[in-house]
Amino acid sequence: MKEIMIATQNKGKVKDFQLLFKKYDINVTSLLDLKEPIDDIEETGSTFEENAIIKAATIAEKFKIPVLADDSGLEIDALDGRPGVYSARYAGEEKDDQKNLHKVLDEMHDIADENRSARFVCVLAIVRPNQEPVVKRGTCEGKITRIPIGANGFGYDPIFQPIDTKLTMAQLNSDQKNEISHRGNALKKIEEWVKSI
Repeated sequence: MKEIMIATQNKGKVKDFQLLFKKYDINVTSLLDLKEPIDDIEETGSTFEENAIIKAATIAEKFKIPVLADDSGLEIDALDGRPGVYSARYAGEEKDDQKNLHKVLDEMHDIADENRSARFVCVLAIVRPNQEPVVKRGTCEGKITRIPIGANGFGYDPIFQPIDTKLTMAQLNSDQKNEISHRGNALKKIEEWVKSI
């Protein structure tokens, strides 16, 4: 594998993957490098795994190169795994972080502290032409707080407190967050796979 395209327009994600794959002399491109923008890919899967594979496979088919895509979100045990694959659009199609986290807090208003367990999930899928997809899942276990705390991060970070810390994700600096994050954990598993090939 000499090159891989990352199915994202998020510069931060692209940078992370460039750092990882550079060690193995694998050239990284992303959707930011395309001359013409690609249409939004409909994520019709019912799991993070299905959605990541759909994204990667659609672009791999178009460009005939290996593609890495991710799908991630928040699973809350007391809400039967919601918001799950609908994390970004939980409160509506406009993808409003504040509305999403307030909807979660409203739904969990009566849930006791000991029953507020949750996890962030990140699934990375690599699809290479004519080969089985490679899928790796990373998680970060924690619980849902009663109010948003902290100004770092985005999404549900202000209401998610990882286990073994008294701080929310939004109170951690980026180094602390990368050390324990769901994406960091999934990246480690992808790196193990890259080493093995």
